[in-house]
Amino acid sequence: MATLFLDPKTWDLTLDSEGNIAYAKDPYAKAQDVASAVRLFKGELYYDTEKGIPYFDETLGKKQSLALYQYRLEQEALTVSGVVSAKATIESREGRIVSGFLSFTDDTNNTLKVQL
Repeated sequence: MATLFLDPKTWDLTLDSEGNIAYAKDPYAKAQDVASAVRLFKGELYYDTEKGIPYFDETLGKKQSLALYQYRLEQEALTVSGVVSAKATIESREGRIVSGFLSFTDDTNNTLKVQL
């Protein structure tokens, strides 16, 4: 599996050493696709508005259970091709800051982790 490589700092396309659009390969490609999936707002993907997490409806500016958010992250990670299991670890800190990571296992039994 290959996907367009997104610069980790800007989350934008980047070029390879030959000046072509860079591609990422597994296992990094799966990790990047999982990170993209959990960042997707429901309704944002114009060709499939059912994909994504309902951040506007359930999360932003609303009192929400961390368990529900954890569930949403895990379910969205499972929509990525080749991901067979996912476990989100969420921490809530003062000042309404949420951080954590999402660990997932792919169909080749690699276990990877993405920061939230």
